[in-house]
Amino acid sequence: METKGPKGLIKSNGWSIGGPKIVAVGGGTGLSTLLRGLKAYTSNITAIVTVADDGGGSGILRNDLGMLPPGDIRNCILALANTEPIMESLMQYRFKEGSLRGQSFGNLFIAALNDICGSFDNAISEISNVLAVTGKVVPVTLENITLFAELDDGTVIKGESQIPIKQISSHKRIKRVYLEPSDCQAMPEALEAIREADAVIMGPGSLYTSLIPNFMVNGVSKALHETKAMKIYVCNMMTQQGETLGYKLSDHINAINDHAKHGIIEYVIVNSGQIPEDLALRYMDEYAKTVEIDWENIATRGIKLIEGNFVSIDKGYVRHDYNALSKCIFDLINH
Repeated sequence: METKGPKGLIKSNGWSIGGPKIVAVGGGTGLSTLLRGLKAYTSNITAIVTVADDGGGSGILRNDLGMLPPGDIRNCILALANTEPIMESLMQYRFKEGSLRGQSFGNLFIAALNDICGSFDNAISEISNVLAVTGKVVPVTLENITLFAELDDGTVIKGESQIPIKQISSHKRIKRVYLEPSDCQAMPEALEAIREADAVIMGPGSLYTSLIPNFMVNGVSKALHETKAMKIYVCNMMTQQGETLGYKLSDHINAINDHAKHGIIEYVIVNSGQIPEDLALRYMDEYAKTVEIDWENIATRGIKLIEGNFVSIDKGYVRHDYNALSKCIFDLINH
């Protein structure tokens, strides 16, 4: 293997100029965190982002203006941006008073561009140019979708923001999630990126509200199943209240493959590092804990597990160390 360090993967490796073609699928803070690490190794990145969010500032703009939710898109754009720190601070700034309280400037900026440019995808393209984004950020679909969850007892929950709230109160597991309209079509750019990728990375992020909704959009699961790219799932480090309490690693894998209706995972990257005891106790207050690696339920599936210490503590929460995670991903890709 011949490299020149970060952003120095050269053509003798067999990659395109700029590094391997990487597709990252997901949403929420997990995807944007990962992207900050990936851009140190390649400029050929496509982030495919869920647009099922209906809460917070994004939900308000979605209801008021009839546009797609901009929040996850904004975070991914900023993660891949090459701009001054003040510009990132501006885009992430949230108003503290008045009718705009809680709304981010970046969301409003995207909303304005959506109107000026005439479409959400054109708005994303323009803001990406303004912020000198490495790679592309692509919404998984341009259709106005709603996420539903069906629980084990048959209860149906409508809306991405309501799923964890009502799941907690019901104490029932999520049986499945689905989208309406069920025939929503994927962005052609997203499908093309998956087909041409050297590696597709799924996660980390909320399993049922950030990751799996992407696979429910028509064309995505088929493209993932058929692509020759290396398919890597980055499992969350902690179980999540409202979605995955009690889940082991195999439960996460089963949920993805069951919804995709294909075996779309070849490699799983999972954390084996320890989190500080005081933080573990705080998570236990919400009945959350580190995801258990149940080897016996995975070994026969042909899925390869890669363990590592990816623990990072950010503002009292356990996050992936995006530098360590990205290094692990590119060591695997270059193996």
